[in-house]
Amino acid sequence: MFGDNAPAHGSEDGDKEAASSESEQRGFKPVPDVTATPSSRFLQVELELNTHLRRLSFSEPVRYIYNPLEYAWDTHRCYVEKYCQGGQSVLFLGMNPGPFGMAQTGVPFGEVKSVVDWLKITGEVSHPQDEHPKRRITGLACTQSEVSGARFWGFFRKLCGEPGLFFRHCFVHNLCPLVFMSASGKNLTPPELPAAEREALLALCDVALCQAVEALGVSMVIGVGRVAEQRARRALSAASVSVRVAGIMHPSPRNPLANKGWEEVAKAKLAELGVMSLLSNT
Repeated sequence: MFGDNAPAHGSEDGDKEAASSESEQRGFKPVPDVTATPSSRFLQVELELNTHLRRLSFSEPVRYIYNPLEYAWDTHRCYVEKYCQGGQSVLFLGMNPGPFGMAQTGVPFGEVKSVVDWLKITGEVSHPQDEHPKRRITGLACTQSEVSGARFWGFFRKLCGEPGLFFRHCFVHNLCPLVFMSASGKNLTPPELPAAEREALLALCDVALCQAVEALGVSMVIGVGRVAEQRARRALSAASVSVRVAGIMHPSPRNPLANKGWEEVAKAKLAELGVMSLLSNT
């Protein structure tokens, strides 16, 4: 699944055709005219990134690699086509999928109940090629809740009521689509990877982020967590993409401050950034 490192550059037309062809061979449904809508342009960026990521290789401590943009493409595409719209100004950016969130559902911060009950995402989820026996993918039937996703989507559900109000102005995306695990099944975040392999990975993700931001036309990127914020700032600045970059605290239960009241901290920061006024029902 992962071979030699790919160059960290954007794809030309030939790469786009190759990405589409390879994607169809792997069972993905063809993306519609990529110039037609923000969602189709966004999906094309992700398919091209998938093509590059397959060429990467990873060493210890990485033993298992899941890419929900492959085995959960059906639900992911449902999410993008349903909610990636023209005129959105804010992109919330996570780092990479959690094992009980996007890894299961194909949706960023994709805690199952939020994805099914609030976002109304449907579709089939298959399995990674090499699956850890203790980290099985059960898709939308997953019974384990991801705390970060429950906090993230629960906050905006409480604030907005309906998804339409949130997505009128905002979209949510992860910088890196891959999930990494050790032989024991322990989740490994990109900062925990060997330095050279991490930089090869994130260089590709940086390029895709810049392409995604331009496809969406947003004016602000909000990193969820300091790592995502810093990476976005670096990538977008290096590519001279003119957007504002800010950050909010990550809702992870591993963050003691988030456990003391993440919603209030997030609300104060979003008010400071001018985002709360966009999401008010009044």
